[in-house]
Amino acid sequence: MRHVPGLGPHVRERIEEFIKARVDDSRTDGVVLGLSGGVDSSTVAYLAADALGPDRVLGIIMPSATTPPEDLKHAELVAEETGIEYETVDIEPILESFSGICGHRASKIALANLKPRARMMVLYYHANSMNRLVAGTGNRTELLVGYFTKYGDGGVDILPIGCLYKKQVRMLAEELGVPSEIISKAPSAGLWPGQTDEEELGISYDVLDEILFLLVDKKMGVPEVASELGVPVEEVKRIQGMINAAGHKLRPPEIADPWVI
Repeated sequence: MRHVPGLGPHVRERIEEFIKARVDDSRTDGVVLGLSGGVDSSTVAYLAADALGPDRVLGIIMPSATTPPEDLKHAELVAEETGIEYETVDIEPILESFSGICGHRASKIALANLKPRARMMVLYYHANSMNRLVAGTGNRTELLVGYFTKYGDGGVDILPIGCLYKKQVRMLAEELGVPSEIISKAPSAGLWPGQTDEEELGISYDVLDEILFLLVDKKMGVPEVASELGVPVEEVKRIQGMINAAGHKLRPPEIADPWVI
């Protein structure tokens, strides 16, 4: 079950050229990104440092009460290895303030989404203050199924690895020299204690990548994908449903046009 292609010889170079071009075109002075200690943000940090120079990259570590200590250690390690400036901003006071100013009781999903939205505000506060862009860390797998928070970790200026499936991100991370302990650990957004991305998605990234590649890139039908991968048809239908439901997250808000019937 290996349909997702490997990296071509120029992928790293082209992504770094993309980062530099977007910064130059916008007449900004560099980028700001969130450092989570995971493979995605680590890969973007390495790419940005190579593309722009470490002095034009600011990494912000934004822990909450549910952030594992290991992630903080890994985020700091990435900053030290790349030579970029970094600072730590505890977002817990921001999260706690909402319970005092908002009248409605929060649901679990509202509280979970509040974390990436608070981080988005911190990133743009720094980016605006320093005349920089916010570099997002979302990959193609997560973008296609909507596994990100609208106006949270989806609220960015550029998505350098948005073209890469999770498997390809790991390949690129190895090429860049991202520490192996970061590449190999279970991905987690730290939304609640013990949360892992694959458990929440209900599928491993390896299988999800394969399904998405055949559905989206190869434009194969659901029964054909299921047969090709040996995956239940209902599971492929579920992923197709996630793709369909995620469309609004990737588009600008719809504008009413009362003159069109």
